[in-house]
Amino acid sequence: MSQQFLPDNPLPQEVRVPDEMAVFSPEVEAEIDRHLAKYPLKRSAILPLMFIVQRERAGFLDPPGVAYLANRLGVRIMDIWEVATFYSMINTEPVGMYHLQICRTLSCKILGAGTITEHCTRRLGIKPGETTPDKIFSLSEVECLGSCGTAPMMQIGFDYYENLTTGKVDELIEKCRSGELSNGVR
Repeated sequence: MSQQFLPDNPLPQEVRVPDEMAVFSPEVEAEIDRHLAKYPLKRSAILPLMFIVQRERAGFLDPPGVAYLANRLGVRIMDIWEVATFYSMINTEPVGMYHLQICRTLSCKILGAGTITEHCTRRLGIKPGETTPDKIFSLSEVECLGSCGTAPMMQIGFDYYENLTTGKVDELIEKCRSGELSNGVR
């Protein structure tokens, strides 16, 4: 009979954590503790804790941050990477202060996401997957952001900008450059 994964019967794989592990302030540890208290099974807190670690580790989930999460949650390093690489809001590489994520799924594509991406590429001088030399902007194409009725759209940090036109994109870029727009990171 095979073992089932249950809260009182954790995964049988050994949890090995690398030597280099992120360290956080007592305030951040308290914030993490508050999230862990919400979940009867610690591994269920993986996503909210990723957002905290990402915020505290210069905007992306680096190997020491991953090691911290694996150790804190008692899971394998691979368990953390599996979740981190699934969600577009988790950055596994450094990104600019403003991360423009353009939806490329069907509704957005039909309603002009390609034009928006091309316009951003020209305006910022970078292609999707790149960051400007001054580290202000990163540009990405992402899968469905769940705003099909207001396509084309993009996300900057965690904030949505919908019904985009090239003119609206220009306004957003200028607001970012002037510091008038939040980078959406919480």
